[in-house]
Amino acid sequence: MKYVDEFRLPGAVKALAARIRGHGSSGTFMEVCGTHTMAISKAGLRPLLSPKVNLISGPGCPVCVTSDRDIDRAIAVASMPGVILATFGDMMKVPGTESSLVEAAAAGAGVKVVYSPLEALELARVQPEADVVFLGVGFETTAPTVAATVLEARRRNVYNFYVLSLHKLVPPALRALCGLPDLNVDGLILPGHVSSIIGSDAYRFLADEFGIPCVVTGFEPADILQAVLQLLDMQGGEPAVRTEYARAVKPGGNPKALAVMDRVFESADASWRGLFDVPGSGLALTEEFRDYDAGTWRVDLPEPAPDRGCRCGDVLCGRIRPPECGLFGRACTPDLPVGPCMVSSEGTCASYFLYTEDSDEMTPPVGGD
Repeated sequence: MKYVDEFRLPGAVKALAARIRGHGSSGTFMEVCGTHTMAISKAGLRPLLSPKVNLISGPGCPVCVTSDRDIDRAIAVASMPGVILATFGDMMKVPGTESSLVEAAAAGAGVKVVYSPLEALELARVQPEADVVFLGVGFETTAPTVAATVLEARRRNVYNFYVLSLHKLVPPALRALCGLPDLNVDGLILPGHVSSIIGSDAYRFLADEFGIPCVVTGFEPADILQAVLQLLDMQGGEPAVRTEYARAVKPGGNPKALAVMDRVFESADASWRGLFDVPGSGLALTEEFRDYDAGTWRVDLPEPAPDRGCRCGDVLCGRIRPPECGLFGRACTPDLPVGPCMVSSEGTCASYFLYTEDSDEMTPPVGGD
């Protein structure tokens, strides 16, 4: 199959599902990417493959893994006099310790939704009296575009443009995840978009050091089912990192994107909601571009909030399914989210709420023990 439409053909999907159900192996597989989570739920793949295959979600939604304290910092920056915080819309409702960006904006903070970092740069150009701070959220997929925008700001001599970098790096987080003693997976479905930047070779340590088979795959139903089939084929054999998404992912990734990212950013420690502080898993601006770094600004942050009962962290580590959280669908919905997994369009809780039935999703897990 070469073209997108071929990966959506009902006949191809049914044939792959039949091969999976007739396979001699079974397992619990974690999809790392939030886009995969939404695609799996929307296509109804979990109940289709159960009980042969148990699909669980991981920390692959950048909105979901943004910590309370990082949201608090964004709110504090937006509340500074003369500052406009430019952000993607999916960050507006993510709860911090005491409020969210949408609540801060209602209280008078300078918050503006944009669709690209270049739009934020243009906002800075036409409003030279304001300090415009772009909220950089995302994995290696979005970081190169933010880095390129910083370079463009320097080229255009726009000096009232800044970046508050909350970017995360996927491989260090996967290393931390695989080091958890209670991780119960037989394989990983690796992200397609991130991998198109960093390449499939970046994940070799998962097979070599942790013995976990992995498949980089695309986002259509047939993509995902082919990845599941390849993971089943590797059960009991030699673990490897395979690429189903070869039409977009190369072993070495995208050298130009990586070069731009490496020029502007350097790795830094970062806090992941659901995991912990992961060394070297974030991005900060290098010394050369420190003048564009809003992360160095001093702000006052609220005291940590008491536990609100949100179990997003357990969802992101594959310990529970969203319906097992006592808030799911009751106190926590997409309209009134308590946790970030219900906020994002790629959030695990949002995907379950929108596309699945509890009875279909509570099948006991298989394999992985």
